[in-house]
Amino acid sequence: MVKKFLLTVGSILVFLLAAGGGYAWWMWHSAAATAQKMYDVKGGKGNHQTVAVQKPISILLLGVDERKNDSGRSDTIIALTLNPKTGTMQMISIPRDTRTDIVGRGTLDKINAAYAFGGVQMAEDTVSNFVGNIPFDFYIKINMQGMSDLVDAIGGVTVNNTVDWIDEGYYKKGYHFKTGKITLTDGAMAMGYVRMRHLDPQGDLGRNKRQREVIMAIVNKMANVSSVSRYSQILQAIGNNVKTNMTFDDMKNIALHYRNASKHTINYEVNTTPEKINGVDYLVVSDAEKQRVHDMIEKQLGNTTNE
Repeated sequence: MVKKFLLTVGSILVFLLAAGGGYAWWMWHSAAATAQKMYDVKGGKGNHQTVAVQKPISILLLGVDERKNDSGRSDTIIALTLNPKTGTMQMISIPRDTRTDIVGRGTLDKINAAYAFGGVQMAEDTVSNFVGNIPFDFYIKINMQGMSDLVDAIGGVTVNNTVDWIDEGYYKKGYHFKTGKITLTDGAMAMGYVRMRHLDPQGDLGRNKRQREVIMAIVNKMANVSSVSRYSQILQAIGNNVKTNMTFDDMKNIALHYRNASKHTINYEVNTTPEKINGVDYLVVSDAEKQRVHDMIEKQLGNTTNE
């Protein structure tokens, strides 16, 4: 069976309006309707005041593989922070098998199980606790199909592949992913590119790097979309696959006042150690590493004297 996996492209919402600023009013109206379709307060109503006054914000990105009769698990978890003052966007990836306290359940388990047990709210509480009780201003949840639909909508993306491999069937069995600049022509090919893990010398770390690479490739290409038909497809893909507690006004404010944050992206993968506990394979994070992650987020949010 193909293992559950999702590339989260929730960060695209941060720049949604930037891609459509020059279109006619009816496209603006379409964006507003899409935002309303996505709006969901299962993770709380969100900190709208923080965006309104242009302070640094934190966003929890959840990539969820949801299927019929299955609540799904958040197989991609990214703590995203945007600081308009420093012009930086920080993305901290937390491996799905990380062992941690599941807040609200009172058990130690893999961090991606929180969503399966208690949906967005439990996932948000658990990740917030993991990073040292730092609350998230907003959340963005995207279903697996969303990444594929978005790549289709923008007509493919170009990436720099650093690992030469023959596809095992995630895309087309036997297909050769060569090193160097390659174009992922559609969503199916992009999914095959980001799903591979076993043939990557870096394992999950390498796969997560490809996830972030495709995220940024989509964001950058969206910023240069000039076709009304493409824009309509993008809105449809996002509306069908994304849920967030951001309002349309939040998105407008972010597009207007936080746009420069995309110019300097900081990517970080939480350092873990593989460990088998009671017969289950986990990734364990040291207290020192947790503190490091906590400090990185606090600094980005301007809550330290080192800002």
